[in-house]
Formats: sequence, C-alpha cells, structure tokens
Amino acid sequence: MTMPTSPPTPPARGRRRAPSRMERAAGRAAALQRPRVLLALLLLLALTCVMLLDGYLRAEVGGDQRVRTGASASDVPDDVLDGGPILSFPGGRATTVSVPDKTIVLTFDDGPDPTWTPQVLEILEKYDVPGTFFLVGSMVSRHPGIVRDMVEQGNEVGVHTFTHVDLSYQSQARVTREIEQTQLALAGAAGITTTLFRAPYSSQTDAIDNYSWPVYESLGEDGYTSVFIDTDSDDWKRPGVSKIVEWATPEDGEGASVLFHDAGGERSQTIEALPKYIEKMKAKGYTFTTVSGVMADQQPQQAQQPQQAQQSQQSQQQPVSGLQAAHHRATGATLYEGKALIAAVAVAEWTVPALSVGLVVVGVAVMGRFAMMLLLARRHHRQRNRRRFGWGPPVTGPVSVIVPAYNEKECIEATLRSLARSTHPVEIIVVDDGSTDGTAEIAESLGLPDVRVVRQANAGKPAALNNGVRHARYGIVVMMDGDTVFEPDTVRHLVQPFADPGVGAVAGNAKVGNRRTLIGAWQHIEYVMGFNLDRRMYDLLRCMPTIPGAIGAFRREALLQAGGMSDDTLAEDTDITIALHRAGWRVVYEEHARAWTEAPGSLGQLWSQRYRWSYGTMQALWKHRRSLTDRGPSGRFGRVGMPLVVLFQVVTPVFAPLIDVFTVYSMLFVDFRAALLAWLAVLGVQLVCAAYAFRLDREKYRYLLMMPLQQLAYRQMMYLVLIHSCVTALTGGRLRWQKLRRTGEVGTPTGTPGTG
Repeated sequence: MTMPTSPPTPPARGRRRAPSRMERAAGRAAALQRPRVLLALLLLLALTCVMLLDGYLRAEVGGDQRVRTGASASDVPDDVLDGGPILSFPGGRATTVSVPDKTIVLTFDDGPDPTWTPQVLEILEKYDVPGTFFLVGSMVSRHPGIVRDMVEQGNEVGVHTFTHVDLSYQSQARVTREIEQTQLALAGAAGITTTLFRAPYSSQTDAIDNYSWPVYESLGEDGYTSVFIDTDSDDWKRPGVSKIVEWATPEDGEGASVLFHDAGGERSQTIEALPKYIEKMKAKGYTFTTVSGVMADQQPQQAQQPQQAQQSQQSQQQPVSGLQAAHHRATGATLYEGKALIAAVAVAEWTVPALSVGLVVVGVAVMGRFAMMLLLARRHHRQRNRRRFGWGPPVTGPVSVIVPAYNEKECIEATLRSLARSTHPVEIIVVDDGSTDGTAEIAESLGLPDVRVVRQANAGKPAALNNGVRHARYGIVVMMDGDTVFEPDTVRHLVQPFADPGVGAVAGNAKVGNRRTLIGAWQHIEYVMGFNLDRRMYDLLRCMPTIPGAIGAFRREALLQAGGMSDDTLAEDTDITIALHRAGWRVVYEEHARAWTEAPGSLGQLWSQRYRWSYGTMQALWKHRRSLTDRGPSGRFGRVGMPLVVLFQVVTPVFAPLIDVFTVYSMLFVDFRAALLAWLAVLGVQLVCAAYAFRLDREKYRYLLMMPLQQLAYRQMMYLVLIHSCVTALTGGRLRWQKLRRTGEVGTPTGTPGTG
C-alpha cells in the first residue's frame, strides 16, 4: 500500500474541520455504549436491592429488640388492664372479651417456620383442632406455601409485625409500615388480609403500659383486634414436655388464650407437648376454637376491617368462614402488590445463597491467586538472580523501534528524545496514523538521527504497527506507544532474551509516569502489583498472555509467521501474544526493561481505556478458543494459560464485587466488628503482596499508603468496567480503538530505579 509522504492539507479558514474516521467511530461507539453502562449499573443496583431485601427479611435491617420494662400504665383504662385477652375498639371505645369457660384458643407466635410449623399443622389436623397463628411478615414472605396450607386447613392468622420489632418504641410511620407489609405478605401468600394483631413481646393485658397503649389505640381505630394471652406455656424456655403441658393448663375450668411458639428457635419439645396437651384438655371437657370463634359467640357484630385493607377491597366483602371471620379476601392493588412481594422474596431467597457459594469460590480464587503470585514471583526472581535463564551471547545488533502515533503532539518529543539516548543501536520509525495536530511535523522538526516518519491515512493502531513492520530494516522489532518514554538501557535489556532462538517476543516492565495524582498513584499500584507481578508468574509458567503495548519486542520472523497485528480485537497486544504461543514461540518477561507511560488522568478516560482492554481481552480469548483442544504448543497455552487468564482476569474480577457487597451486608446487618476484621485481613494480604511486588521492582513504599482508599473506590470502578465489558460482549456490541487525551506529563527518564 502506497502511503502519502506530505503532511495533510489544513482545513480552509472559516470552515470547521471534518471529523476523522476514528473520531466518528469513537462518537458512534460512545453513543452505543451508554445503554450498556446503564445496564451494568442496573445489574449492580439490582444485586444491592436483593441483598437489602434479604437482610430486611431476616430482621437484620432495622430490627430494634428493646423490650419495655417497669413503665407506668396510668393512661391505660382499668377495665382493659383487668379485662380479657381480646381487645377491640367498636365505636371507638376500648372493649375486652374473655374466653368462655372450658374453651381454649390455641395461639402460636413467630411463624411460619419450615421445620416446626408443618408439624404443628399436622397435629392440629389430626385432632381436628383449629389454631390462631400470629405470623411474622418476613417469614410469611419467605414461606408462603406454609401459610396457604395453614389457611386452607381452617386455621386463623394474625399480624405479628414484619420484622418482630417492639412497636412501643417506633414512630407511627414504622408501625404502619410493619403492619402493611405483613398484610401484603399475607395477600401474596394466601390471598387474604386479617384484622387480628398481636404485638411482639406482649403477654397479658395487665402488661400494657403508657408506651404500648397508643399503638393499640391507633390500631384499634383502624379496625384491628389485639390479642393477648391468659396462659403462657413458656415453651421457648424448653423446660420439658411435662412443664409445657402443666403451664399451658388453665385453672378451675377457666377458658384461656394459650400461647405456644411454632418458630423462633428449637421447638421439638413443643411438638411433643402439643398432642399431649390437646388430649388432656379434651379429656377435661374443653373445646378448641379461634379468636374469631370466641368473638362470634360473645360479640355478634362483625369485626371491623382495617382501613388500609378497606382501600383495596369491596365494602360488601364477607369474611372467609365462621372460624376465620377475621380474614378478608385480598383484591386489587393489595393482592398484586402482595404477589410481587412474594416473587421478589423468592428471587432473594434463591439469589443470596447462590451468591454465598459464589463468594466462597471467589474468595478461594482470590487468595489462591495471591499465593500463586507470591510463590512464583519469588521463584522467578531467584532464578533470574542466579542466571538460570542464560539467554546466550549478548545481542548487540541494531533493532527497529516502531512508534504508532495519532495526535500525540504533547508526548511525541519526549518519546523520541528518550529513544535517541538509547545505549543500544536503534532505528526509529514513527508511523503517523492520520494525525491532525501536527504530530508528524514535530517528529521531523526534532532533527534526531535515525528517525523516519511514515504517514498513513487514519486506520487504527494495528494497521500503523503493521506498516511500521513493513518499513523496519532489522530482524528485531520493538513496539511502544507514542505517550511512552524509555530509559537509556531499556532497549538493551529488552532484546537480550532474543539470544535464545526459541524466544519470539519479550514483554517489558511498564511503569506509570504520571503518578503524582491520586488516580495516577492508584494505577501505579495496579501496574506494579497486578501487572508486573502477574507477568513473573506467567513467565515462569510459560504462558504469558499479553505483551504490553507500551513496551514489547518481537522477532520479525515470528511476528510475520503469526500474521502480524490483527484488528479483529481491541486488544491487539493480547491477540498477537496468544498467536505467538500457538505458533510455538516462547514469550518471556524482562523486568529490567522499563518504560514510563502516561496513564489516564481522569476517571472518564480510565474507564474508556480499561473498558477497551477488558473487552479486547475477551475478544482475543474467544478468537483463540480452539487452543483448548489443540495439540502441541497451541494446546499447552489453551490448557494452561487460557484457563488462568479466564479465571484471574475475567471470572474472578466479575464476581469479586461479592466480597465488597457481602462485607457491607455483614457490617450493616450481621456483625460489624467481625466483617470489618475480615475485610482488614484481606487488605493485609493484599498489602503484603503489593509490598513484595514493590520490593522486586525497587519502588518506593510510600505509594502503598494509597492502597486502602484504592480498595474502597478504584477497585469498584474496575469491577463496573469489567461488568460493562461483559454486558457488551453478551449483547453483541463492538468497539473500535479509542484515542485518549494526553498531557505530556511523562518526561525523559533518568534511568534511576524507583524514580517517582
């Protein structure tokens, strides 16, 4: 292909320059990616909502377990304190109802429980005895099938709040929310609402005090009947079966509202005591009924329906049955909102355990990666120091250095001057990829020896590199970015492994040059720890996945054999590296060949760069997927290198947010101290790895002070970038090479290790 040799004609004065092909493509790509960014954020938001819902369902969110003691009851009417266990407010006046003699109202609190409640229901059905169950809304939403069976069997249900909270200390809004959410759960589970209520931690009416009385008054005005007890089995204390039966038995043939528990702990004694108790009471001539059964006998008028239930039901609706007179069929918005709640809870109930398993897998993979990196990097360092990797006679012949450049006016001078100071003989080929800012003119105006400028129409970085290879005179080709500077000895170190005829390419040690800013310091830590420590590991395993675009050297023969730089993927460096492995060439890492590159200086540009990297890596892995089943060198990389890259660079980072999500979840809803200690332990392991990586690279440790903040902000952004890339890959999106804005902050290095 014949390339133009004259600079591009400047646009006519007064006319706006038409955007280049790359600029137009970048604009289209940005427009296409916005919905995918939104989708990635929505996925993260959905995960967060699921975790919050699960925490709320388990009473780990907002649960206030304070129980009132010793409070005054001066505001409570005496006839309530001395009255029966059923409290209602017909006509706005507090009225209590007692259970008739020789009558038992079996009440059960805290369910439904998947272990104990079905056993209780089985016993009640066997003895043809109804029960009144006061249900916790969060448990209802998690086990709707049990509630449906409970109602169909003829039992009655009541509200026991949504999170088993002491309502005496809550705001009116919290009280309303606890009741309404439980009603929605009942509507979704069994298609009913109820007018019965029992407060957590309540007992007999004489325990009502000035804190709790306003709650009962308010609920009574809304049509609720509050249910207390006459006799407490105290089964939650697990005193033994005989004691439970004894304590639940009323004296002298009196009727009673009796309390048992079908959830909230280990209830085997309750299950064993319940049939004995029923047989005993029947033998004494007792009958069993529900709260509605008692009220039907002594209060013929129909129980008033709650206001919030009235809003969603027809006024002419009738109770479900005589013993379930407190039940009303849910319709309209209440029914559909309840079903939506049950569905959302089902998703949370499935998702959170699955995520927990994923967390274990990710945690093992992350810690395993750290261990592998430390052990193999240490071994790599020792072997290099002992010169077990003797490359052969020194490589002293000249090499070609290719610098692809697109609008690099800020950086090109520093790049070329650093190459001019090289202690190894080089020819420098600047391939100007249709720059519009005078990059080519700047390169030519420097008057540096052995510098050639090759111009081409804007075609992208792979095309520019291939064009440079065609113009190269020597058998070893060094590739670098136009925003990168080399130390004087960089090229000399970089080409020494080519003394081994089996080496086809060499990866250098890329350093962040603009590390004085916070975002630059974060990337500096990532480069030293994440990139260079990884490369030592991959080098020892002979499956190096990527030669960095900032600094890499190739045997020209190997490069041509592998087909040159391809534009099939956005990660042409990963693509060509894998292709070289598959062609049977060895790819190695030379830690002493340092290059200083300008990292993105803003979060937007960082996102753009890493998005392209991660998406391009996925493209390259997919392109070379057949290596998994190949024989020979290609198969070796496919069965060793590719699984490691997929595990460590795709799967683990995608699921790594689970660690942070569960850490926050545990801090908020489980055990703050334990979760914090676990997070600090992981951070400590990372600090150890980072410190060792800094030691190997002779870097200054002061940058590690930025690491805790990096874990709280920078790492999460990288997760989102990778999720964004996965969404793009799954939706069939495609990107093009994107140009980052440069500032020229990286100057010519002095060659002193640890500079910066």
